[in-house]
Amino acid sequence: MALHFVTPEATSAATGSVLTLTGAEAKHAAVVRRVRIGEPITLGDGAGVWLEGEVASAAPGLVEVRILTRREDPRPDPGILLVQALAKGDRDELAVQAACELGVDGIVPWQAARSVSRWDGAKAAKGRERWATIVREAAKQAHRSWIPEVADVESTADLARRAATQRVLILDPTAPTRLSGIVPGERDIVLVVGPEGGIAPEELERLVAAGAERVLLGDTVLRTSTAGPAAIAVLNVARGRW
Repeated sequence: MALHFVTPEATSAATGSVLTLTGAEAKHAAVVRRVRIGEPITLGDGAGVWLEGEVASAAPGLVEVRILTRREDPRPDPGILLVQALAKGDRDELAVQAACELGVDGIVPWQAARSVSRWDGAKAAKGRERWATIVREAAKQAHRSWIPEVADVESTADLARRAATQRVLILDPTAPTRLSGIVPGERDIVLVVGPEGGIAPEELERLVAAGAERVLLGDTVLRTSTAGPAAIAVLNVARGRW
């Protein structure tokens, strides 16, 4: 499979034109991946544009690519969003990375009551930026034409408001309904994954009262780093993505 790179220049690139990669992407292409003249590569802008081309010239600070084909992929609709509770260590980051590789359409950091990690003040912007970088790299690795957006950190009240317009599914090991039995509709699906200590009872009650549904993923209790990606795989099959 051809190497893939992301650049805003892809947005306006036309078939037959020459696109120039500079900066970090050019260095990555020429120095790290060692692209050669004539080598096929793909490029995208992370917002649906997908280009196929071949390397016309390669230097550490500048790589030129001749565009052979162009297409524009629509944003997936309805989409699948992952609400990932902040977790200690890198478990939340592992969840975000895997979810992106598996095709999630958006990421929402959640400051749950039992989250050990706290995104307060300046840490919120720094944390979101860190997750956005992880998402971007995972999307490149997976050769995705759309890079999922990472929202600002949300509270339980924010999630309750989402239930008014989106289908909110809470992964709960005590739920009576299996996720595999859910029939996807026309609304976005929002998967809610709690932290290591689980979702607090008062949070669960508030979300259910707002219209969220509790769903069971399986007979075992998964870590917060694996529950979301596993659920996304189930929904990919249900929606015919896989």
